[in-house]
Amino acid sequence: MAAQRHPTPRSAGATGFSIPRLLAFLLALAVAACTGTGAPPSPMPTSTATSVASATIAPTASPTPQPTQPSYPLSLRDDEGTAVTIPALPQHIVSLSPANTEIVWALEAGARQVGGTDFDDFPQAAVALPDVASYSTVNVEKIVSLQTDLVLAAGNGFNSPDSITRLRAVGIPVIVVYAADVPGVLADIKLIGTAIGERPAALDLTASMRARIVAISAAAMRSGTTPRTFYEIDATNGIFGPADASFPAGMISLAGGTPITTGSTTVFQISLERLVAADPEVILLGDAAYGVTPQIVGARPGWGGMTAVKKSAIYPVDDIVVTRPGPRLADGLLDIARAIHPDLGL
Repeated sequence: MAAQRHPTPRSAGATGFSIPRLLAFLLALAVAACTGTGAPPSPMPTSTATSVASATIAPTASPTPQPTQPSYPLSLRDDEGTAVTIPALPQHIVSLSPANTEIVWALEAGARQVGGTDFDDFPQAAVALPDVASYSTVNVEKIVSLQTDLVLAAGNGFNSPDSITRLRAVGIPVIVVYAADVPGVLADIKLIGTAIGERPAALDLTASMRARIVAISAAAMRSGTTPRTFYEIDATNGIFGPADASFPAGMISLAGGTPITTGSTTVFQISLERLVAADPEVILLGDAAYGVTPQIVGARPGWGGMTAVKKSAIYPVDDIVVTRPGPRLADGLLDIARAIHPDLGL
């Protein structure tokens, strides 16, 4: 996937939500954020979700003050369930994923980041930081030499567990995050914000993201249609698209489409026969950054009978902002919502 691809597709997390239920859940998260509880109430019944989706997320006349940054030493639990103690406000932060780098800079803590990966690409100021990790390796010795006092790693095999163990063995706190769905992205931004001493900024950022996500999804739902949508991850050696209940499948649902998936929660390759039978009405090119164009897709043998090809409903999208679990996720959702619903009005 563009500049943040894993050796295999990253989209392995289940959302487990229909559009209305996910919108209801996001609004429930907003209520929790405003009350300072940090945990959402149970999702509302689907029957109430239509009114919820169109609701405006805004503070009341006398909002409850948001919780302030906890003091150090600070104990947190990361996405793998590991208890992590951070002795003092981190001054030398290392990020081991592009998403974590974006989060640090979006929270205006970039001046305290001392290392990143060789595929960090946003913001531009982060690109010049020393590289301490690649897709396949983590340079533990270099991280130690940078006097690192906090490492933000990525789970689900993105960073090797052995490297994380080695970093912890030398006394460096490591927080591992992996967001399986959109609410998970928002939770991870708050977790990282708390860890680096920027919790108020993280609460503001996630509230803004949540409001945009709900507004985009509500606008898509008002169209009254949910076109069958295929998100092409790669087609150089077989056809690869979203697995069942995967992250991009959830994004398509939020954007007002019906995702066409592989029929498996773990396999990302789909046969041409299955794709033809599913008959996508919209095709999104997540591999557009690699030179794939609507013209190339339309000329492929066996693809000409698909509705999306016949109607020229094939659209390049920026895979990075669609699938990277970071601050620009709402931008990615808007991109695909506009492709699925050209008359979206946003």
